[in-house]
This record gives sequence, C-alpha cells and structure tokens, in this order.
Amino acid sequence: MNKNITGNKIREEFIEFFKEKEHTFVPSSSLVPGGDQTLLFTNAGMVQFKDVFLGTDDRPYKRAVNSQKCMRVSGKHNDLDDVGRDDYHHTFFEMLGNWSFGDYYKKEAISWAWEILTEVWGLDKSKIWVTCFKDEKGEIPTDEEAAENWEKQPGIDYDHIVYFGRKDNFWEMAETGPCGPCSEIHIDRGEKYCDKKDDPNHKCFVNGDCFRFLELWNLVFIQYNRTGPNTLDKLPACHVDTGMGFERIVSVIQDVDSNYRTDLLLPLMDVVMEISGQTEKEREKHFTPYRVIADHCRAASFLIADGVVPGNVGRNYICRMIIRRAARFGSKIGLDDPFLGQVAIKVIESYGDAYPELKKNNKTIIANLTREEKKFKSTVEGGLSILETYMSSMAEGDEKELRGDLAFDLYATHGLPLEITKDVLEENGFTVGQKGFYDAMEKHRLSSGAGKEFGPLGGEDAEFYSEIVSDLIKEKVINKDGIIADPYASLLISTEVVSIIKDGSLVLDISEGDEAEIVTRNTNYYIESGGQVSDTGFIKSENGESTFVVKDVRKPAPGIIVHSGEMQAGKIQVGQTVEVEVDRKRRQDIMRNHTATHLLQAKLRGVLGEHVRQAGSLVAPDRLRFDFTHPEAVTPDQLKEIEKQVNNAILENSSLIITHKKLDQALNEGATALFGEKYGEDVRTIAIGEVMPYSYELCGGTHVSETSDIGTFIITSEGSAAAGIRRIEAVTGRKAYEIIHNRLSIMKITANELECPIGDLRLSVNKLLNEKQKLLDQVEKLAKSQALNEYHKAKEEMYSIGEIPILKMKFRDLSLGIMREIADEFRNDFSEGTAVLSNIVKNNKIQLIVAVSDDLIKRGFNAGKIARNIAKDIGGSGGGRPQLAQAGGKDIEKLDAVLDRLDQYIK
Repeated sequence: MNKNITGNKIREEFIEFFKEKEHTFVPSSSLVPGGDQTLLFTNAGMVQFKDVFLGTDDRPYKRAVNSQKCMRVSGKHNDLDDVGRDDYHHTFFEMLGNWSFGDYYKKEAISWAWEILTEVWGLDKSKIWVTCFKDEKGEIPTDEEAAENWEKQPGIDYDHIVYFGRKDNFWEMAETGPCGPCSEIHIDRGEKYCDKKDDPNHKCFVNGDCFRFLELWNLVFIQYNRTGPNTLDKLPACHVDTGMGFERIVSVIQDVDSNYRTDLLLPLMDVVMEISGQTEKEREKHFTPYRVIADHCRAASFLIADGVVPGNVGRNYICRMIIRRAARFGSKIGLDDPFLGQVAIKVIESYGDAYPELKKNNKTIIANLTREEKKFKSTVEGGLSILETYMSSMAEGDEKELRGDLAFDLYATHGLPLEITKDVLEENGFTVGQKGFYDAMEKHRLSSGAGKEFGPLGGEDAEFYSEIVSDLIKEKVINKDGIIADPYASLLISTEVVSIIKDGSLVLDISEGDEAEIVTRNTNYYIESGGQVSDTGFIKSENGESTFVVKDVRKPAPGIIVHSGEMQAGKIQVGQTVEVEVDRKRRQDIMRNHTATHLLQAKLRGVLGEHVRQAGSLVAPDRLRFDFTHPEAVTPDQLKEIEKQVNNAILENSSLIITHKKLDQALNEGATALFGEKYGEDVRTIAIGEVMPYSYELCGGTHVSETSDIGTFIITSEGSAAAGIRRIEAVTGRKAYEIIHNRLSIMKITANELECPIGDLRLSVNKLLNEKQKLLDQVEKLAKSQALNEYHKAKEEMYSIGEIPILKMKFRDLSLGIMREIADEFRNDFSEGTAVLSNIVKNNKIQLIVAVSDDLIKRGFNAGKIARNIAKDIGGSGGGRPQLAQAGGKDIEKLDAVLDRLDQYIK
C-alpha cells in the first residue's frame, strides 16, 4: 500500500492496466442514462452496457474498461440515509470496471484482478478473501471454475476462498434476462475496524455485520439467461462484468479509516473548515455535517455538469434536495451565507482532468449552487418554524410520526424537502409518514421520478428479431453487418425485400389492407433518435402497381431495421426488388427544423449566457421544441433578440460542415453533446459556418446543406417545462410561411374594417382602445352615481336588529370598486351599523361585501365572520378584516332567503 499515491493516480493506473490487456477505454456515460427511461440516474458501471447484455446493441470492441459516474439516491439502490452517518456511503461515487463481451472469462478476470490488487497496488495477499457461488437450494451448479482459478493465484490463502449462496453471490439483472454467479473480493482490515467488539456473541467474518471485512470488487460472470423462476438457459457467449468502488479502494491503498479521509473528499472538507473558521478538532466533533456537505456538493456539481438543475420533479428534485440538505448541515456549523460554490471550486479542481465537463460548466455549477442556497435560505426558516410547531404538538400528544401530507405541505409551500424534514424529525426522536408524503405528491402530480432499476426488457421481441437477422446472415442474404441504414443517401433507392413480418410471424407476402413490417436489404430512412422523429414514406414495386405506406421505422435488435405500415395497393413478397422512398416534403421540413434547433441553442447561449444547456428536444416536420436550463422566464426583448439572431444566421447562408471523428476529439474541440443521449466511440459532428462556426454539435440527424434552406424562423411560444427548465417552440419553412401569411391576412382584413392603411393599423387600434376606455370610464361614472343614489334611498329604508341599524342592498353587474366605496361611505355615515351589499355578475356568480362600523367592532362584531357564514349558505367562501370583508357564491336562488335572515348571521 502507498499512502502517498493520489486517487487520480489510482484511477489512471486501473485504466492503463486494462488498456495494456487490450481493453478499449470507454469514457464514463452521463449520470442521466442515455436513451434509458427506466432509470432515474446511472447507478452502476454496467448501465451503459445493458443493451449489449440484453442483445439489443453491439459494440466495435469485445473488451472495455472505464470509471463510471454513479448516483444512488432512489429506488432499490438508495444510500442517502447512510450518507454522513458512516464513512463508506455516498450519493455520488465512481465505479471502476472491466468488461468482456463474449471474449475472455473467469480465468483472465480472476488473474488480472489478483495481479492489479497485489502486484500493482501492493495489497497484502494474506488479508484478501474471496467468495464463490454455492446454491443453498442445490438447483444451480456450484461455481467450481471460479474457485479453481482463485486457487491458482500466487500467494493466495486457500482458506480465504469461501462459498456463499444466491443473496451474496448470484447476480441477476431482473426477474428475467442475463444472470450468473459472481465472485466478491474482500479485505480484512484488522480487528481495530470491528465496531462490534463490545458484543460477546459477535464474530467477525466475510459478509458479516461489522466493518472489519470490506468488500472491494465484484466479478460477475454472466453465463445464463433466466427465462422463468426456475429456468436458466446457458448463453451461447459468456460475459464478464466487474465493479469496484473507487472511493473504497482508494481508502484502502491510502490506508485511511474513512472514504472521507482520502484525497477524494478530505480537500473538500478542508475548504469547509476554512470557510467556517473551525479547527481540525472541531471538525472531528462535527464530522457528520462535513461528510454530508462534501458528498452532496460533489454530487450536485456532477449533476449540474451533466445538465440536471435544481427543480421540483424527478432528477431536478434530487439535485435541489441534496443542495438544500448540504446547506442545512452547513448551518449546523455556523455557515449561514452561501458557501457551496467555494467547495465546488475544489471539486472542479480535483476532478476536472478526469471529467472535463466540470471545467467546461464551472460557471453554471457555481451559479446554480449559489442561487439554490439563496432561494432555500429565503424559505427554510418558515418551514422549520412550522416543523417545530408540529413536533411540539406531537410531543404533547405522545405521537411519534408526522403525517405525510403535512410533510408534503412543508415541501410544496416552504421548499423543505422530505429528506430534510426526516433528518430534523429523527434528530428529535420522531419519524415521518413517507407513504403519505408520496401520496400527497402524486395528487399534486409531482413524483420523485424513481423507477425500477431496469424496466421491461423486451427480451422475447429482441430475440425474435435477432433470430431473423441471424438466419439472413447464415443464408448469406445479407452480410455480417446486418441491415444498413443510410439516411444521408438518396431519398429514393432500389433494394430487395428480405423479410416480412405480419402478426408476429414471418410471412412470404402481403396484400392490400395488410398491416405488417417489411425488412429490406438496406434502407435510406432515419430512425428516431436525438429528438428527431423517424421518416415515413413508401415502399413500391418497380412497376408502381404495389404500394406499402411506411408509417414508422425502428431497430428492434442489432442488425435489423423494420418498416412498419400498411399495404395500400397490390402485393409485395419476399425476394422482390422494390423502391424505398422517403417522404421528401416531410423530410425537408424536418431538416429545416433540426438545423434551426442548432442555431437556436447557439443564440440562446449568446443572449442568455453560457449556462444554457439542452434539456430535451423534439424535431418534427411541423415544429421544433427545445428545452433548456435557465432559472427564469425569457423576457420579450430577449426572445425578440434570439429570433432576430437566428434569422440573421439563416440569411448568412452558411454551409454545414459534416465530419466523423472520435468522441474525445470532438468534445475536446468544444462540440456540444445532447443531454441524456448515448454516443459511441465514433461520432458525427455538425458545424454551421466554416471560419467561426455558429454552432458545433455532435449529431446524427439530417440537416439542410446551407442555412438559407431553412427559410424563416418564428418563435411561437416560450414557457416553463419544469423548475429551472424553459421551453421554446418554433417553426420554420412552410409552417413559418403559413403563420406569416395568416397573420398578414388578418392584418389586411382588420385594416380594411378600420378603414386605414395597414401601416397605420397600430395607431388605429390604439385610438379605438382609448375611445373604448373613455366610454368605460363614463359608464363607470354613471354606474357609481346611480349606485350612490340607490344607497341614499336605501338608507331611508334601513331596519334594525335590536339597536343595530342594518343596510341591505342588491346590485347587478356593479364593480367591486364601487361596492367598496358604498361600504366606506356607510361606515362614515353610521357610527354603529352593519351593511350587506350583494351583486350578481354576468357569469351568474354572487359577490358580497360586508361592512361593520368601528363602534360595533369594539363590541365584538366581525365582518369577516359574517361574510364567511353567509358564504357557506350560498355555496361559496369568504372572509376579511373585522371592518370590511368579501364573499362569493354560486347559488343565486338562495340569495334572497339569505338576505331575509341577516339577523341570524349578525347576531
């Protein structure tokens, strides 16, 4: 072990070790799983390779190595409750892993694991223990192969090879699908690490309940496919999937007793200590707040770098929650002003070389952290004060659990996340009804966003199509690369039908009216990806007599592409030569919108700031939609400027430069990657403009050749898509022309009706509006005069309840302002008295004003209470101050009866 080796060096040595073993280095995927809606966050190293194991994707390499960014804050894998309370758990962490996709297997995986741990990193061989699989039910074969390979490792203690059952040593992706035995590597850190020494019945052992034995690495051997609860089929090719907790191995190599004392997290806590002015001794006393702050600030920095901003729903809620939780723990050590931005600077400095997205988005990270801290500070005091009240009431009533709906109200109204409420309650000996919280959240259409770890696998569907492509390759109908899609080729190609699927089965032909899927030797269709919708079009016979209308196109398994649709006329059969035609007009509209989306993103960053990141998009033929990170509404002037700049860029008639590069090269050159998208090692880049590109993005979509092909760009709407996320919708080309034409037609018609030139339309409309306002003012003046006259007459007809004068009046379509003036005049005219003024407005609703004189208020009369009681009987609600209150209702037929018994309400 080497106490002086840095965490960055350890990560680098791991990657280089396996690169020397002919592994391809695959950069970490985003914390937002690309193309996977079943996961809230990437929570394991294998997530980006899941489709390979499922058989729905293939890669140009058989061996891979990486260090994957992971988050575990929801669902099955949720470590949040333990963060800060122990030395090992984190919300964000890194997972080191090496992978074999049908290449090497147990012998190499075990040998290389032993070599890097003992020879490269120098771990004590006598301290290492390994586990192998032995089924406690006796149904699955014991993994003797793994045990035999462990026995061959130089210097291993045979007694340290132990067997465990399904819970610890059999890995399954889901209820069905790829699975297999695993072999875990543990290290005995010595008796001093046992936290159960005082228990006379405790024994330290691997997979025990103390901290002496620490699991370092899990080697998963994927050799079965589970097709049912008791059915395992051997896979034709076996795979290796390993995962090693980076923070744990660094703590062992650096020989420290906590992940938080490694150079991965201790420097962050040093910054916190410096800001707080505390000593190391004080830090040890308050180590929990320091751990929470270091973990959460690191996690939030990586989330924001990957495009996740603080908000109310799903991933955005998690980002907001961990920032606010860190801020609250900061307050425990006297940090009341925003401080996380300073800690984030150290995160970026420590991790920026390994993860350049941190450096690229450093300003955005710091701005979001600081903004969220300020927002939390402005709301948290009220929420915590109410929580204190709840706890006092629970203590008085000997209750232990806070109702979940009350906890949700603390979040919805005061911005206090459930996790903070839970922390505070636990610190004071209480719990919270979490089910009630989530039920209330569901009612408000808010969700934590946590899904199942893996959603429906679609294994049977993928297997069916995989068999089709496999048979076509065996029969040499297609080559080993499968069906090729080239959406950048001609919009009309001639090719051969190689398969037809109807009702889930292969057929030889289809006729008019049949719904089916056609597989051709190659295709020119674009398959939905990156926000761009799929192409549609036609598959026709050479003589034009038979036509299949293509409504969609998809890739259900590697190597196969299917065109879904319906036979419109004639007959098409397998082996027939056909013409595959993309709907030209629709494709052109999509291309215009897609290129315009690139220009829009560039101009948004120019006008609003570099913090703008794409958070979703839709590129369709009739419109484009672009979601982006921005903390506030875009102003009309900003929208006008963005629209102007996009149109100016269109008029520049810049060419689109399309190239293919390595992913690392493109990112280092500054290319923008799409939020949540999955990229391979080789990428396609789109640059708009040659010398100083307006835009430079990774993109597989279809585009125009020159920006002038877009035509006109018009923003049709801007609004909120979620907290911290704005959405712009826009149109181009044909749709933009339609809007311009329609609006111009309306203007011409309006100008004719107003008998003015179209250029004077605004002046004429303003003139009409001014005249209208003058008439309204006159009407209001007359209405006021008439109402006051009625008031003076009504004074003469007042009656008394006891000694109290009562004024009762009914109006129709009178403004509330005039009614309040009458109420004020009544209070001036009478030192003692009560007035009830009712008004029926055009939508058949009742408005009420209740006024009480000052002398009666002193005697306990209250206009607000009177208004509330009356409102209940007319199907509404009301309230207000003791001297003046307002109410509303909808039961008009009850109004007269209510006014006839005012004495009941006033008494």
